[in-house]
Amino acid sequence: MTVSIRAFQPADWPQLWPILQAVFRRGDTYTYPPGATEEEIHALWIARPEATFVACDDAGQVIGTYYLRPNQQGNAAHVCNCGYVVAEAARGGGVATLMCEHSQDQARARGYLAMQFNFVVSTNTGAVRLWQRLGYEIVGTLPRAFRHPQAGLVDAHVMYKWLGPEPAAG
Repeated sequence: MTVSIRAFQPADWPQLWPILQAVFRRGDTYTYPPGATEEEIHALWIARPEATFVACDDAGQVIGTYYLRPNQQGNAAHVCNCGYVVAEAARGGGVATLMCEHSQDQARARGYLAMQFNFVVSTNTGAVRLWQRLGYEIVGTLPRAFRHPQAGLVDAHVMYKWLGPEPAAG
């Protein structure tokens, strides 16, 4: 399967909403309320970020998405944040890897120097492993910060990767 990644278009929402809804309703990887409405999720995933992208299969069907936004404002605005979701049927096919690589290129093109994932649930071992393989480091762990629906209180990681040129010595 060939995957293409492009900017989100409003016509993508009918395909994207069920993918996001399924992930957020499970309540095991994201902090969004499992019962969040379509309007709430649209605001969080589409309206508020700086940019949202979709990954599409050969037939043009949406199989994944990510958003890109500044992690903080002011003197910390050079660090961005992203969130990623892959449709259940497309998992394990490298879509998340492609989206993460694409997001890093997009971040650099927009002038970001680093990327930070603020809350990677520790039981989401596939994501933790993937982000580490792509060069992200766990720079902090928040003990028992996430109420997992099956595992109870579990840790969450803050993960970080420098994207920009190395700072000048001195």
